[in-house]
Amino acid sequence: MIAERITVEAGKRSGQPCIRGLRMTVFDLFGWLAAGKTEAEIIEDFPELEREDFLAAYEFANKLGRR
Repeated sequence: MIAERITVEAGKRSGQPCIRGLRMTVFDLFGWLAAGKTEAEIIEDFPELEREDFLAAYEFANKLGRR
């Protein structure tokens, strides 16, 4: 799922991992979650996001943490 949802482009957001090519990084999602927002609240604020984007971000973080 990561390969379909998490993209890295050199000229976009300084090469940080983004959600489906959007200008929204995986770390943006985690920052909002850490601030206390729920997935539903984030999706309400950013309707271009989908539940599967969160699952891919969690998987990405899990794999990153195991390196």
